[in-house]
Amino acid sequence: MAWRIKKAWLLTLIICLIPLLWLFIDVALNNLGSNPIQALHIRLGDWSLRFLCLTLAITPIQTIMRWRGMADYRQLFGMYAFFYATLHLLVYLLVDHNLEWSLIGTDIIESPYIWFGLLAYIIVFLLGITSSKLAKKWLGKTWKKLHRFIYIAAGAAVIHYFWQLKGNLAEPLLYVITLFLLLGFRMLIWATNLKLNKMMLPKGRK
Repeated sequence: MAWRIKKAWLLTLIICLIPLLWLFIDVALNNLGSNPIQALHIRLGDWSLRFLCLTLAITPIQTIMRWRGMADYRQLFGMYAFFYATLHLLVYLLVDHNLEWSLIGTDIIESPYIWFGLLAYIIVFLLGITSSKLAKKWLGKTWKKLHRFIYIAAGAAVIHYFWQLKGNLAEPLLYVITLFLLLGFRMLIWATNLKLNKMMLPKGRK
């Protein structure tokens, strides 16, 4: 049983790299369209946001299925969100702007949607570097509080995506709906637990 679980985790680890392999193939075959740099941005950013949503979906799935082993997948998807977000940022810095910091600074000042992207990445970066068991032990109760900022990261990433995109807004709207449902589920669980805790409190004597 343990081997099957480990095998499934390793298979998921490999599957999560398929989008990157697919992107490499499209780059090699020049299949990124008339604006390949923009296509790189969008596809890497898309996968980062998708893995963020998958990370947030683990708690509802775990609650419904009552399978505690899903926590390992939450960490895995979170790290892949960090991985694809980092590639997204590197394409912006190295490919799009060739590390010309004056242009990058001007772009950040003149493009407010980048602020939300930076906010999302800073949070994902902090979550990524504190995902280990050692960091969890070192941070204690602060670890859980810090990792709740993933909702802010996802929200900022959606705004970043929505604001810069022109034309078809169906996909960013889908992310908005997904994030709203996931956050709604979290709030429902929080309200239910709060109600149960109040019911369990001992009543004072009359």
